[in-house]
Amino acid sequence: MSKGQNLQDNFLNTLRKEHTPVSIFLVNGIKLQGKVDSFDQYVIMLKNTISQMVYKHAISTIVPSKAVKMLRDDEVGDE
Repeated sequence: MSKGQNLQDNFLNTLRKEHTPVSIFLVNGIKLQGKVDSFDQYVIMLKNTISQMVYKHAISTIVPSKAVKMLRDDEVGDE
């Protein structure tokens, strides 16, 4: 797995585990809000009052509502 994918997975997994509210901006300018419920290589499941499947290729930016403490690769398994 590439280093870039690890960074993305670590970021999304931290948002999911901490139930951090996020704003997701799509490439067409639409703003979605909710919490990351789950994700895989191609999609993010975003949960608010409803669940939405958002394709990663349609995402421009993910903005957490609070600061996110990222774990280094050697700390990920230490929880």
